Amino acid sequence: MSLSSRPARRSTERRKPLPPLDYLLAFEAAAEHESFASAARQMNISETAISRKVRLLEQHFSLPFFARGHRSIELTPYGREFLARIAPALEMLREAADDSLKTSKKRPVILAATNSVASLWLTPRLHEFRQANKHLSIMLVASDNDEECLADTVDLAILRGDGNWKGFDAQLVFGETIFPVCSPEFLAQNPQVAEIDNLAGAPLIEVTSSHTEWMNWQAWLERMGAQSSRLERAILFNTYPLSIHAAVDGVGVALGWGHLVDHYLKSGKLVRPLGNAQIRTAFGYYLLTPQNHPAFPSRTEVSDWLMAVSAARVRYGE
Repeated sequence: MSLSSRPARRSTERRKPLPPLDYLLAFEAAAEHESFASAARQMNISETAISRKVRLLEQHFSLPFFARGHRSIELTPYGREFLARIAPALEMLREAADDSLKTSKKRPVILAATNSVASLWLTPRLHEFRQANKHLSIMLVASDNDEECLADTVDLAILRGDGNWKGFDAQLVFGETIFPVCSPEFLAQNPQVAEIDNLAGAPLIEVTSSHTEWMNWQAWLERMGAQSSRLERAILFNTYPLSIHAAVDGVGVALGWGHLVDHYLKSGKLVRPLGNAQIRTAFGYYLLTPQNHPAFPSRTEVSDWLMAVSAARVRYGE
């Protein structure tokens, strides 16, 4: 067939706008029951609303679809023909919607988080969550690059900040409370680190970070009013999880972020040599949900779980 012999497609500019779907569904229900009252019960809306939607549909096409009696309605020939033509289309829409919902339930939730949150806070909790929610699948993306965590493909993200991210709804997961931690064995061998003025001369585990607001040992000691001029024995790591693992292994004293080290404190693998000495900053870790992404059931379930874990967290005082 030549291009000239192909039937020309109808221009979309010449197509009459379709009526709203709820008008068609109201008409379908009323036609099946031949009753506005029964249609109203099926759709869980008022009889007046059903009658109004059907009337607007008739006005849209300038055709009478129902002959109305005192307490009854009956399809006109126009109504019967219209029902016969739209019924298959509505059924196809229902099947497509059902298939999409099934696909949505199988879709993995892409959850991004900083390396520290992913390794120290999320991973220890994922097994228990999966055991209780085997119908859900989570793809965990761990990165300290904010742009990667906020990529358009990500469904949820947990990032450190002040709670303000343009284009995202933010819910506080936990605040930022910072204190020294070390292994019980290290403390037994180095009892002097239980005094704050001795910390500067101890083996301190430090993290190199491109985030200038990230607290290091010098800033923490200065905030506490302690000696910070003799930081000569610092041990450097490029990620926070490595620094905590080093502390667990007895390498030295690390700065512990509350909640990220909770399970190590609970298990006794880490202790706080200065007791309750700590600093609370204005930052926190927030669950971010993209405002321009449509919600889907799996994402809602994962989000609700994360906020439930947050609500049950240990509270650190000022």
